Amino acid sequence: MAFGSIRRGGGAMFLGTHTPRLDEKGRLFLPAKFRDKLAGGLVMTRGQERCLYVFPMDEFVKVTQTFQQAPTSSKAARDYMRVFLSGASDEIPDKQGRVTVPSALRDYAGLDRDCTVIGAGSRVEVWDTAAWDEYLASTEQAFADQSEEVIPGLM
Repeated sequence: MAFGSIRRGGGAMFLGTHTPRLDEKGRLFLPAKFRDKLAGGLVMTRGQERCLYVFPMDEFVKVTQTFQQAPTSSKAARDYMRVFLSGASDEIPDKQGRVTVPSALRDYAGLDRDCTVIGAGSRVEVWDTAAWDEYLASTEQAFADQSEEVIPGLM
Protein backbone atom coordinates (compact mmCIF):
# COMPACT_ATOMS: atom_id res chain seq x y z
CA MET A 1 0.00 0.00 0.00
CA ALA A 2 1.16 3.55 -0.63
CA PHE A 3 2.78 5.39 2.20
CA GLY A 4 2.96 9.11 2.57
CA SER A 5 2.27 12.25 4.45
CA ILE A 6 0.15 15.22 3.51
CA ARG A 7 0.97 18.65 4.93
CA ARG A 8 -2.02 20.57 6.22
CA GLY A 9 -1.98 23.74 8.24
CA GLY A 10 1.69 23.44 9.12
CA GLY A 11 1.35 19.86 10.34
CA ALA A 12 1.47 16.55 8.58
CA MET A 13 -1.12 13.89 8.12
CA PHE A 14 0.55 10.50 8.04
CA LEU A 15 -1.12 7.90 5.85
CA GLY A 16 -0.61 4.34 4.70
CA THR A 17 1.08 1.12 5.75
CA HIS A 18 4.67 -0.05 5.52
CA THR A 19 6.52 -3.13 6.79
CA PRO A 20 10.11 -2.34 7.75
CA ARG A 21 12.26 -4.56 9.96
CA LEU A 22 14.17 -3.74 13.08
CA ASP A 23 17.89 -4.28 12.66
CA GLU A 24 20.06 -6.14 15.19
CA LYS A 25 20.64 -2.88 17.11
CA GLY A 26 16.92 -2.14 17.51
CA ARG A 27 16.85 0.54 14.82
CA LEU A 28 13.90 1.10 12.54
CA PHE A 29 14.13 2.60 9.06
CA LEU A 30 11.49 5.30 8.84
CA PRO A 31 9.50 5.18 5.62
CA ALA A 32 10.98 7.62 3.10
CA LYS A 33 7.84 9.74 2.83
CA PHE A 34 7.75 10.26 6.61
CA ARG A 35 11.40 11.18 7.05
CA ASP A 36 11.23 14.90 6.28
CA LYS A 37 8.51 15.54 8.85
CA LEU A 38 10.34 13.50 11.51
CA ALA A 39 13.92 14.53 10.65
CA GLY A 40 14.03 17.39 13.17
CA GLY A 41 13.14 15.13 16.04
CA LEU A 42 10.38 12.87 17.20
CA VAL A 43 8.94 11.41 20.35
CA MET A 44 7.96 7.76 20.59
CA THR A 45 5.96 6.41 23.47
CA ARG A 46 3.54 3.70 24.54
CA GLY A 47 0.38 3.64 22.49
CA GLN A 48 -2.88 1.89 23.07
CA GLU A 49 -3.37 -1.76 22.07
CA ARG A 50 0.37 -2.38 22.65
CA CYS A 51 1.69 -0.36 19.73
CA LEU A 52 4.04 2.61 19.81
CA TYR A 53 2.99 6.14 18.98
CA VAL A 54 5.51 8.29 17.12
CA PHE A 55 4.91 12.03 16.98
CA PRO A 56 6.84 14.79 15.24
CA MET A 57 8.26 16.94 18.05
CA ASP A 58 5.89 19.85 17.34
CA GLU A 59 2.86 17.55 17.47
CA PHE A 60 4.06 15.99 20.74
CA VAL A 61 4.30 19.48 22.26
CA LYS A 62 0.63 20.06 21.30
CA VAL A 63 -0.36 16.77 22.93
CA THR A 64 1.43 17.60 26.18
CA GLN A 65 -0.14 21.07 26.23
CA THR A 66 -3.54 19.39 26.05
CA PHE A 67 -2.53 17.16 28.97
CA GLN A 68 -1.76 20.24 31.04
CA GLN A 69 -5.41 21.26 30.75
CA ALA A 70 -6.63 17.97 32.25
CA PRO A 71 -7.65 18.17 35.91
CA THR A 72 -5.00 16.68 38.20
CA SER A 73 -7.88 15.70 40.48
CA SER A 74 -8.90 13.08 37.88
CA LYS A 75 -7.30 9.71 38.65
CA ALA A 76 -7.98 8.52 35.09
CA ALA A 77 -6.17 11.58 33.66
CA ARG A 78 -3.22 11.12 36.03
CA ASP A 79 -2.97 7.42 35.20
CA TYR A 80 -3.10 8.04 31.45
CA MET A 81 -0.48 10.81 31.58
CA ARG A 82 1.84 8.72 33.74
CA VAL A 83 1.80 5.73 31.42
CA PHE A 84 2.00 7.86 28.28
CA LEU A 85 4.75 10.25 29.40
CA SER A 86 6.88 7.85 31.43
CA GLY A 87 7.44 5.75 28.31
CA ALA A 88 8.28 8.71 26.08
CA SER A 89 11.67 8.89 24.39
CA ASP A 90 12.84 11.75 22.21
CA GLU A 91 14.93 10.66 19.26
CA ILE A 92 16.56 12.18 16.21
CA PRO A 93 16.76 9.96 13.12
CA ASP A 94 20.23 9.42 11.66
CA LYS A 95 21.15 10.49 8.12
CA GLN A 96 19.90 7.17 6.74
CA GLY A 97 16.44 7.68 8.28
CA ARG A 98 16.94 5.17 11.08
CA VAL A 99 15.69 5.70 14.59
CA THR A 100 16.57 3.61 17.62
CA VAL A 101 13.58 2.10 19.40
CA PRO A 102 14.48 1.92 23.10
CA SER A 103 14.45 -1.61 24.52
CA ALA A 104 11.66 -0.81 27.01
CA LEU A 105 9.41 0.31 24.16
CA ARG A 106 10.37 -2.70 22.01
CA ASP A 107 9.39 -4.93 24.94
CA TYR A 108 6.11 -3.06 25.51
CA ALA A 109 5.03 -3.43 21.87
CA GLY A 110 6.48 -6.93 21.43
CA LEU A 111 8.75 -5.74 18.62
CA ASP A 112 11.33 -8.25 17.53
CA ARG A 113 12.05 -8.10 13.83
CA ASP A 114 8.98 -7.68 11.60
CA CYS A 115 7.14 -4.42 12.16
CA THR A 116 4.18 -2.71 10.60
CA VAL A 117 4.27 1.07 10.54
CA ILE A 118 1.00 2.86 9.85
CA GLY A 119 0.09 6.46 9.31
CA ALA A 120 -2.55 7.45 11.85
CA GLY A 121 -3.25 11.08 11.03
CA SER A 122 -1.05 13.31 13.19
CA ARG A 123 1.06 10.41 14.40
CA VAL A 124 2.71 7.22 13.20
CA GLU A 125 2.08 3.88 14.91
CA VAL A 126 4.59 1.04 15.10
CA TRP A 127 3.19 -2.46 15.59
CA ASP A 128 4.55 -5.96 15.76
CA THR A 129 3.36 -7.31 12.40
CA ALA A 130 1.55 -10.33 13.87
CA ALA A 131 -0.20 -8.11 16.43
CA TRP A 132 -1.23 -5.65 13.70
CA ASP A 133 -2.61 -8.44 11.50
CA GLU A 134 -4.59 -9.80 14.45
CA TYR A 135 -5.87 -6.35 15.41
CA LEU A 136 -6.92 -5.54 11.86
CA ALA A 137 -8.70 -8.88 11.41
CA SER A 138 -10.59 -8.39 14.67
CA THR A 139 -11.71 -4.82 13.90
CA GLU A 140 -12.43 -4.79 10.16
CA GLN A 141 -16.04 -5.92 10.52
CA ALA A 142 -16.69 -3.40 13.29
CA PHE A 143 -15.17 -0.74 11.03
CA ALA A 144 -17.60 -1.68 8.25
CA ASP A 145 -20.59 -1.88 10.60
CA GLN A 146 -20.07 1.26 12.66
CA SER A 147 -18.83 4.01 10.38
CA GLU A 148 -22.13 5.88 10.65
CA GLU A 149 -22.34 5.49 14.44
CA VAL A 150 -18.74 6.40 15.23
CA ILE A 151 -18.44 9.47 12.98
CA PRO A 152 -21.94 10.60 11.90
CA GLY A 153 -22.16 11.95 8.37
CA LEU A 154 -18.68 10.71 7.42
CA MET A 155 -19.81 8.78 4.32
